[in-house]
Amino acid sequence: MSPAQDVRRFDAIEIELFWRRLISLVDEAAAALVRTSFSTLVRESYDFSCVVTDADGQSLVQATESIPSFIGTLPETVKHFIRHFPTETLQPGDVLITNDLWLGTGHLPDITVAKPIFRNGRLVAFSASTAHAPDIGGKIRSPEPREVFEEGLQIPPMKLMRAGVQDDTLVAIIRKNVRTPDQTMGDLWAQVVALDLMEERLLVLMEQANLDHLRDLAAEIHSRCETAMRAAIAALPDGTYSSSLQTDGLMDKPITLRLALTIKGDTITADYSGTDPQVDRAINCALCYTYAMTMYGVKVCTSPNLPNNEGAWRPIKVEAPAGCIVNPVFPASGGSRMLIGHYLPMLVFGCLGQVVPERVMAACGSPMWGMNQSGVNAAGKPYANMFFFNGGMGANIRGDGLSCLSWPSNVSSTPIEITEHIAPLRVHYKRLRSGSGGAGRHRGGLGQEVMIESRSESPIAVSFLAERTKFPAFGIEGGTAGAPGMLRINGEAVDPKRQYVLAQGDIVIMGTPGGGGHGPAAERSAARLKSDRDAGY
Repeated sequence: MSPAQDVRRFDAIEIELFWRRLISLVDEAAAALVRTSFSTLVRESYDFSCVVTDADGQSLVQATESIPSFIGTLPETVKHFIRHFPTETLQPGDVLITNDLWLGTGHLPDITVAKPIFRNGRLVAFSASTAHAPDIGGKIRSPEPREVFEEGLQIPPMKLMRAGVQDDTLVAIIRKNVRTPDQTMGDLWAQVVALDLMEERLLVLMEQANLDHLRDLAAEIHSRCETAMRAAIAALPDGTYSSSLQTDGLMDKPITLRLALTIKGDTITADYSGTDPQVDRAINCALCYTYAMTMYGVKVCTSPNLPNNEGAWRPIKVEAPAGCIVNPVFPASGGSRMLIGHYLPMLVFGCLGQVVPERVMAACGSPMWGMNQSGVNAAGKPYANMFFFNGGMGANIRGDGLSCLSWPSNVSSTPIEITEHIAPLRVHYKRLRSGSGGAGRHRGGLGQEVMIESRSESPIAVSFLAERTKFPAFGIEGGTAGAPGMLRINGEAVDPKRQYVLAQGDIVIMGTPGGGGHGPAAERSAARLKSDRDAGY
């Protein structure tokens, strides 16, 4: 029989049935990860992803609640695993692991694991997961570290498990190097649970559907998605479109990001030439994260409802000069890379908004804000916590921006009850920040204001992920900018890029930025203006 005759074909009904089964199995794995995790980063903030790839590491399907960055980085990490561990060296029960800055997601707290899946002795797929660990050792996460060596434990591509047996030495090394050994390892084993569940469910599907491999099914899904993405790009006018913006950077030194996006036929090339060079602080954004955030920006402007997999990415190319802040070279630090990376989809919007303005929104009150807190508890044990606080979304042609919503990451704000339960902190208030949304025909979403008091009898260290304190979220089409962010400790404005030590009774007040407005404010209806006043917006 010829190779052409060996290819299995699938009709539209079969594809839809298989696709729904694939989504179901990764969503079930994601739910299991949440239920079995130890930290609030997974359980409350949903800072994780689960995917299934084909045998070559090409993304096939991702869990519905996966965050955009991991959707782009995770399959690439699986491909790195394959390069480090040729398929003939893999066996059932292996679990691969890394948190390498350049092979993973761009910062060390994100731990990626993957498991080869075999059917009848043949490698057919990988199940994979990335999750943000509660601690990875080193200096508490902040923009201060100058090299990756200061940021914590680096795990090169390794085998966490060999044929179902854990590497006790690696586990001991991880536990010894983190402030939260039980939580960090608990989340890691929860990820392994998710890998096992994806494997089990996929093999059941393949058995029921009489699939000896996934090659033909993956090719069909990838081909359909690639065709749809190319058609969406081809509908845009050819040309090179440029945009730039400034970030707070290092407070005394703003960072300029530049993007030239070229549409040629059914392809897009994103080029970051001209972007400022990498810095000796941990805001550098590794190319893996740059790739993921750029892909996300392009996709939501071209074909937002298309499934996220290898086929959708094929027509898109991302380039950045080595040594710039969106493609730093070793040994650059990158623990706070989101302070640069979360701006990149907005740069894409600045380019594509020139040809499809109805598809983009005003700037958001992001990058997402966060507070890291560490100390020693009453029992003498070290601990660490990470809490997220979101700003306002930008308005668009269809309506107002939403308030206190994370973008471009979909990580949830940490509930007050959880914060006060796991940390020696008291939240005096957490409220919408009145007037922080930019004015416009459609107003920007509001940020939030949070007052936190340290109740710890011993000193605690805090650091922040905070941006847009100097350059607020801009409005578009005549809308105005949202309010800039603010950070105060004991009533004094402080540099959010530094680490601080709080004594008992010290007060932190954070005000996250509001989103930009869309359209002239004079065109906002009287009814909406009254509604804004009544709601305290």
